[in-house]
Amino acid sequence: MFGVSDGLVSNVALILGVAAAGTEASTVVLAGVSGLLAGAASMAAGEYVSMKAQNELVERELEIERQSLARNPVKETQELAQIYMMRGLEESEANTLATAVMADPDVALEVHAREELGVDPDSVGNPVGASVSSFIAFAIGAIIPLIPWFLSEGTAARNGSIVVGLLAAATVGTLLAYFTERSYIRTAGRQVFWAVLACALTWGIGAWLGATIV
Repeated sequence: MFGVSDGLVSNVALILGVAAAGTEASTVVLAGVSGLLAGAASMAAGEYVSMKAQNELVERELEIERQSLARNPVKETQELAQIYMMRGLEESEANTLATAVMADPDVALEVHAREELGVDPDSVGNPVGASVSSFIAFAIGAIIPLIPWFLSEGTAARNGSIVVGLLAAATVGTLLAYFTERSYIRTAGRQVFWAVLACALTWGIGAWLGATIV
C-alpha cells in the first residue's frame, strides 16, 4: 500500500506539473513513464540495499553469538537462566530450562538470538523479493494517473488524471484504514490531502514556468 501510495502521489504530481507548463501530450506521457521507471527503480534499489544491509547486520550478530556460545557455554547458560528468572521462573526451573536449551547448539543460537538480541533468525527477509515487490507496487500507483493520457490529451487528460488520482488516493487511504483499524474518513482524507497538496505545488510551479494547458 505504501509503495502504491508513493507511486501515485509522486507521478500524478509530476504529470500535472509537466501538463501545467503547456507541453504536448506526448511530452507529458514521456515524463510520466520516466517518473514511473525512475521512481520504481529507485524504490527497488533502496529496498534491496536496505534489506541486504539489515540481513548482513543480523548475520554478523548471529555469528558473534555463535562464537560466544562455543567459547563460553557456562556463561551463556547463566545469562539465559537469568533471563528466565526475570520472566518469573524459579531459579531451579530457570537453570534446568537454560541447560536443556544449551544442549542443542542450533536451538541455543536461536533462543539466545531471540532473548538477548531481539532477533528472529527465521524472519530474515529476501532482498530480491522485497526489491521486486517495491518496484511493482510503485509502478502500479504511478501508472494510474497516466491512463487518461493514453486515451486522450489536453484538458480531458488533465482532468482525468486529477479524478483518477483522487479516487486512487481515497482508495489507498480506505485500505490503509481497514488494515490499521483506523477511521476510514480520517485516513482516506489524509491520503487525499497530501495528494492534493503535492499536485497543487507542482501544478503551480509548472504554470509559473510555462503556459497553462488548453
